[in-house]
Amino acid sequence: MNKWFYFSLIILTTCMMGIAFPIGKIGMDYAPPFLLMGIRYLLAGGVLALIVSKKQQPRGRKQWLQAAVIGLFQSAGVMGCGYYSMNWITSSESAIITFVNPLIVIVLGTLFMGKAYRGYQWLGVAVGFMGVVFTLGFQLQFQQGTLLAFAAALSFSTATLLIKKWGSAFDTMVLAAYQMVAGGVTLSLLSLFTEQPIFDINTNSIFILLVLVIVCSILQFSLWFYLLKNGDAAKTSSFLFLVPFFGVLSSWWLLGEQVQWYVVAGGALICIGIFLVNWERKSTAPMLVKTGVGARETI
Repeated sequence: MNKWFYFSLIILTTCMMGIAFPIGKIGMDYAPPFLLMGIRYLLAGGVLALIVSKKQQPRGRKQWLQAAVIGLFQSAGVMGCGYYSMNWITSSESAIITFVNPLIVIVLGTLFMGKAYRGYQWLGVAVGFMGVVFTLGFQLQFQQGTLLAFAAALSFSTATLLIKKWGSAFDTMVLAAYQMVAGGVTLSLLSLFTEQPIFDINTNSIFILLVLVIVCSILQFSLWFYLLKNGDAAKTSSFLFLVPFFGVLSSWWLLGEQVQWYVVAGGALICIGIFLVNWERKSTAPMLVKTGVGARETI
């Protein structure tokens, strides 16, 4: 792939990921968050499922269940918690906190999947979480919105590990489609029991919904998986640190949110931390390191 074409697609894709936060907050003027996200993912997943209907579909009950579980964390958990958090915190803060997920992946991978990571990756975790402290204005009293944004990040991290474990058995676009459908169903049911599922239909709300469905879901997922398939996956994933930047910038532009200096400083530290976590250095060291009686994988 041409270098400039690759970087252009990276910028476009991460921009679409970031802008989804302020666009979603605007959409919450017309529908509660669970309902808005439920409609978004049912429409986006349904359209994408039709597009990939001739590709290899999930085989057997086990694969359908795996796709549903991934959707529970990836779509319902991430965006359900992330968007609901914007009832209490700004879309900028929600974007920054939600996208600390690569840092949490390191911790969860070590605790539950027996993985071992290099020293500079753990340095990235430390720098990133210091960035979270900055972002919160050094306030150790976590409010409801902050906790929900962290829940979104934790759900994102869990989905990442599950996709790494199960995803190779799926066509990536097929998995993207059905996990969105599963997430949409979950969020719609959650809306039915926890909020007034009323969508205010007008020109503005339909436009916002179309942007979320077409731009921030179908186009975003399609470009992201294209980049993962045609470029280096580790290198591509390292550019996720741009998402909070675009989230903050678009929140300032679209919502007029005032961005405090400590939010900018925290976002910069989180970006540095995520870069270190995803940085691949050439090394002649063996990929497997013996630890105790078992082998622990080094990423």
